[in-house]
Parts: sequence; C-alpha cells; structure tokens
Amino acid sequence: MRVAYVSMDSGVPVFGSKGCSIHVQEVVRSLTKLGTRIELFTTRAGGQAPSDLSKIPVHCLPSQADIEVKDRELHALSRNQQLRELLECSQPFDLIYERYSLWSYEAMEFARTKRVPSVLEVNAPLIEEQIIHRGLVHRECAQTVAARVFGSAGKLIAVSSEVASYLNTFPTAQGRIHVIPNGVNVDRFPPQLRPTAAENPTSFTVGFVGTLKPWHGIAVLVEAFDLLHKQHPNTRLLIVGDGPKRAAIEEDVRKRGLVDSVHLTGRVNPHEVTALLASMNVGVAPYDDATHFYFSPLKVYEYMAAGLPVVASQVGQLAELIHHEETGLLCTAGDALSLAATLARLKGDPSLAARLGRAARSCVIRDHSWDVTVRRILNLAGLDGTRQLSHEEVAA
Repeated sequence: MRVAYVSMDSGVPVFGSKGCSIHVQEVVRSLTKLGTRIELFTTRAGGQAPSDLSKIPVHCLPSQADIEVKDRELHALSRNQQLRELLECSQPFDLIYERYSLWSYEAMEFARTKRVPSVLEVNAPLIEEQIIHRGLVHRECAQTVAARVFGSAGKLIAVSSEVASYLNTFPTAQGRIHVIPNGVNVDRFPPQLRPTAAENPTSFTVGFVGTLKPWHGIAVLVEAFDLLHKQHPNTRLLIVGDGPKRAAIEEDVRKRGLVDSVHLTGRVNPHEVTALLASMNVGVAPYDDATHFYFSPLKVYEYMAAGLPVVASQVGQLAELIHHEETGLLCTAGDALSLAATLARLKGDPSLAARLGRAARSCVIRDHSWDVTVRRILNLAGLDGTRQLSHEEVAA
C-alpha cells in the first residue's frame, strides 16, 4: 500500500528533534512497520533522517522564512499548486495522510478528486495559536482554508476531545471527527535502562521533559520543588529541554537558592531522552492553564512507557489518560502547594510510586503504542491492506 504523508507547516521540521517532529517520525515509522510504502511531502526536512527512515522518498517544497509575515502567509498559500503537481507526478496512492497546517488544503482536495481515502490529523486550533503566539495577518483567509480542508478530508482525526470541540465549530467538519490520542514508541523504553543523570541513589529526582514554554507550567513546578526541597533536602529537579522561558527559569532557580539542586539540560537529542527519564523518580506534567488545554502531551506517554509514576495537572486529556491512584496522580492545575504535596507523597511511599509506574507502563503498551494508534487510524480510513499486528507485537 502506498501512502503520501503530507506536512506543509514550515514550523515542523520533520526530521528535527521538536515534539512535533518526533510525532511525524513515529507516525511514519509505524506506517512503515505495518507494511506501507511512504512518500513524504514537506516544506522543511529539518536535518538528516533517522537511519530507519532514510530510504523514504522526500519531496521538499520551497519555504521562505526571511520575508514579512503577510508575504510569508501568501507564499505558503501559493504552495498548494506545487503540492498538487508533485502529488500528480507521484501517484497513485492508496491513502493521503496529512498533518493539518494553516495554509494547506490541496492534499485533501486531491484525494477527494482522485477518490482516494484521506485522513487529516489535527493537533491544535492553529488559527488561535497563531494569533496568540506569532501573529496572523490574513485571518479570514486562514478560516477559509480551514473550512475548505476540513470539508475535503475523508476522516478528521483530533488528538484530544478539546481539539474535536474546536473542529465541531466548523460546519464542514461536523459528523466526520474522531478522537484518537497520541502514542509512544515503546521500543525506545526497554526495562533496566542505565540512567545518564543519576546522582546519589538516596536522592529523589523530580523530572520534566519538554519545550520550556509558558503554558507548560514550569514556574509552578519550580515553586513546588522549592517547597518540597525545604522539607526534603535530598531531592533534586531535572528539567530536560530548552525554550523561550529558560532564562526566566534559571533566574527563578538562582533567586530561590536552588542552583545546586536543579539541573537544566538544555536541548537534547531524542535518543538521549530515554536514559534521562531513567534518571528520574517521577515525571511531572505541571500544566497550569485549564481553560486552554487541548494537548495530547507526548511527554506523559513517554513518562508512562519509562515506567515512571506520573504527576499531572487535572486538565483536559490528562484527566482522562491518568487514572488517579491507578496509573498516576492528579493535582490541581497551577497550585504549587498541591503539586508539592503530591510529590512528597510519592517520595514517602516508594511502593506506591512503583505500583503506579508499573500500571502506567502496562497501560501505554496495551492502548497507546504508536503501532496500535496508527492501526486504529488505518482501520478508521477503511484500509486493511497492511499486515495485521500479531498479539505479541501489540503486547510487546
């Protein structure tokens, strides 16, 4: 079976190390494992492909970042014709799979014209994100493109119920929306990994992985850790990742006198994350904005695959994924006292932490591996041309 995977967002380097990049790679990887032949259409390769994806044909469309925003938006819109020409030259395909981007509609319209099954994966309300965080000049045009592409897609995949609710505001999308959360490559997290950032074996390490952006709640995490550390000096905080809030976090850590107990790794390669997770005693997702939470956080699936007990804010999909007291612990969003108390509870009860970690790993292996997730998507698209996963592969 031949699949065209389309990612036209220049902010998503498909072979990069960002979370969105890992998302693309894992979906492509699982499609390949299931027996499909992939061709990748993108505006930004973002580096060298991982060795296991290096033989996938990549069609790169030109992208212009060094022009004004209004011109950049129009340039992105103009790439639709180029994409159609590339798809015409590369067909036939059995499936067109696209990661939704602001200005792309041609892949879904091409699939509809050719009567080929199509799936549009929607990860976020991109118009609102663009307005809030980066600025959007041609807003009405972006709304028109969204209505157009949502109406053309054969199936719409929302990664969370909140994204599904957003899609439902578009009449063209209604009736074809399916919620399929993100997943994790469980093969990356074998048992008994050697940690790369371990300290004194008696210390308790609180860990976070992700881009250091305001909505990730790192300020609340540092405040909660400060409270925890005052009561339990043999604790430390390991923050894996980089981003726009790093300088502010470092200054906060310095003012609190926590420099010796908090370690920020900066940007790391994806293959390094696994052993860093093995250096943690708990993985934290301290999101502090319950009103605008629409994510399906990859970090939480990775915590769970690594067998870590998870402490997460009780918001959005996290409140569905984490079964309180069974696969993790939930705390009040934005409440440092609640977070600190929950962390202290895990530190004081190693048997609870171990039980939660085991249950979390079992949960993602059973229900949230990328192989299982991609299989669900293909079944939803009505495709059975890929080889079936064996029971052993699903459970591995």
